[in-house]
Amino acid sequence: MLKKCLYPVAGYGTRFLPATKSMAKEMLPIVDKPLIQYAVKEAMDAGMYQQAFVTGRTKRSIEDHFDISYELENEIRGSGKEDRLAEIRSIRDNCVFTYTRQTEMKGLGHAILTGEPMIGDEPFGVILADDLCITEEDSVMKQMAGLYKQFRCSIVAIEEVPAEETYKYGVIAGEQFQDNLFKVLDMVEKPAPQDAPSNMAIIGRYILTPDIFDYIRNTKPGTNGEIQLTDALLAQAKNGCVMAYKFSGRRFDCGSLHGYVEATNYCYEKFHDPSE
Repeated sequence: MLKKCLYPVAGYGTRFLPATKSMAKEMLPIVDKPLIQYAVKEAMDAGMYQQAFVTGRTKRSIEDHFDISYELENEIRGSGKEDRLAEIRSIRDNCVFTYTRQTEMKGLGHAILTGEPMIGDEPFGVILADDLCITEEDSVMKQMAGLYKQFRCSIVAIEEVPAEETYKYGVIAGEQFQDNLFKVLDMVEKPAPQDAPSNMAIIGRYILTPDIFDYIRNTKPGTNGEIQLTDALLAQAKNGCVMAYKFSGRRFDCGSLHGYVEATNYCYEKFHDPSE
């Protein structure tokens, strides 16, 4: 049912300068895997094997990562190091990758609209790779895909954040539908704490129905000329239904230095043998 996942990866990553001057922020490693590889593996876990990237002209390293490196693979063939490529080879062999470029940075809504030719008229996932989500069982996107099969509407992932941090996020107000699931009644992009409708913040996981493209097209640009996905989703919610899901798992904001270091330490302790 859900076959495609879209990755808006054209951003400059200015919070990580100078590291991101010539390197895609999505290629920053969490221990030994880049953020974008975690994201694609999560989409695969949800049954999405068609990967669509909205990139920029400094993001060629992402395309190269999911391609064959003949020299490297020949060099390590037959050695113990070859096992380290097992996951990326599995991703490469099982997925189809498409790419298009976003020539201007006009907000998340504009990035998703840029990806419309790769998605077409079908529902799709969206993963923001700098939100790293670690779960004990099903990935966040797989949890959401299960809900989509039930409700057939757009779904956003949310988590509770400290009230003083609402200005960093899109924030929802909703009517509780069942445990951890809300029908969205309102959405506000980066509200001041005193103006926030709740402390339930949208994080970088979405399942969107294809009519979202028309809503984005009809959304007026806001601050700095950016087209906000939040505004389009609010219009969609008012004319139909958008669900907000409080997911099971832990999220790290790897777009910030603190979150990136925290994620690296957590994944090293959880997934790696200190003796290696």
